[in-house]
Amino acid sequence: MQQRSNKVVRGLNFQDLMVRLGAIDSPPKTPTILGFECAGEIEAVGEEVEGFKVGDRVVALPEFRAWSELVAVPIKYVYHIPDEMTFQDAAAIVMNYLVAYILIFDLVSLREGKSMLLHSVGGGVGQAIVQLARTVPNVTIFGVCSKSKHEALAATGLIDHLIDRTDYVNEVRKITTEGVDIVMDCLCGEECNRGYGLLKPMGKYILYGSSNVVTGETKSFFSVARSWWQVDKVSPIKLFDENKSLGGFNLRHLLYQQDGSEYVRSTVDKIFALWKDGKVKPVVDSAWALEDVAEAMQKMHDRKNIGKLVLDPSMEPKPKPATPAKSKSKKQASEDKGGKKDKDDDKKTAENGGGDEKKEGGEGAEEAKTNGDAEEGAAHVNGDGAAAEKKEEPAGATNGDATES
Repeated sequence: MQQRSNKVVRGLNFQDLMVRLGAIDSPPKTPTILGFECAGEIEAVGEEVEGFKVGDRVVALPEFRAWSELVAVPIKYVYHIPDEMTFQDAAAIVMNYLVAYILIFDLVSLREGKSMLLHSVGGGVGQAIVQLARTVPNVTIFGVCSKSKHEALAATGLIDHLIDRTDYVNEVRKITTEGVDIVMDCLCGEECNRGYGLLKPMGKYILYGSSNVVTGETKSFFSVARSWWQVDKVSPIKLFDENKSLGGFNLRHLLYQQDGSEYVRSTVDKIFALWKDGKVKPVVDSAWALEDVAEAMQKMHDRKNIGKLVLDPSMEPKPKPATPAKSKSKKQASEDKGGKKDKDDDKKTAENGGGDEKKEGGEGAEEAKTNGDAEEGAAHVNGDGAAAEKKEEPAGATNGDATES
């Protein structure tokens, strides 16, 4: 399906940030276009495509390139959206709620009366997990996030205990000495050890992300290595003795490497059914013009968003600050000084070592000699406010298993 600028919305995920920083396995060859999630209308289909036609309203999960102006997507990654659903909601709901639904109902089988510790509760997946968990009666949620988000999240009334991440283990122990039944960890690193220690017998620990590897503006091999080496090795015998379970989930691997497309499609249908019934509603933190994608990614990098960030090409980019005047070149500066000297020749100053010299055969006027004048350098700024790349490709799918988005 072809993405037109006034009819399509893209989703921004933490996975995009990790790809940009090179902190992901099997990264794409550069140059590439980022993006795993987009919603819009189909503009062209391949000859053997069934179930989709031009004009259908869909959401797609391509492996990269979702931020392109035109992208060809195999039909196994394309899903019809309800007629009443906006493209913004479609781009905000699919990937986050896919992860949340599979975690809650397939991996931990959340039941009435259970307790759950959830890291990054203010993020897009965190908010999706909270909403889905609230469809199960009497579930206690311990939400871990930065203090700055507590007021906004408390206003939703969906989280029982909001805890600052700096000392969440002791805070949980103050509330319940028994611990929790479920830990949802998207951080990795030493949080794995802390979270495992909070599990009750018959508890389940699920790792579904490794955002702790993102610690700076560029990839840090040290942070990646540290994140994994900080995790204690847990033997199957220890799990057997303690009656605990460990699990992991990676949607990208399931969808693109392990042929889980049919399972994912059935899950998308369940999520849309919950949306129609009003049981879930995606939380959109903010929408951004494509030209402002760098600023949007920085907000996600700094963990300042509550809910989903989306990219909407129909929006006007934010005004950029005025560019400061360029510094004068050395030659221009010298010419300016020379012109001033001609006008003020009665006030010439000698600046060569501080000594005054008289010109022979002259009228005794002073001559200015300036050696080593300070050179004004031009500042070069790279990487500030980079605009998102738009790439246009010919419309029309080239094979039978692709639609164009």
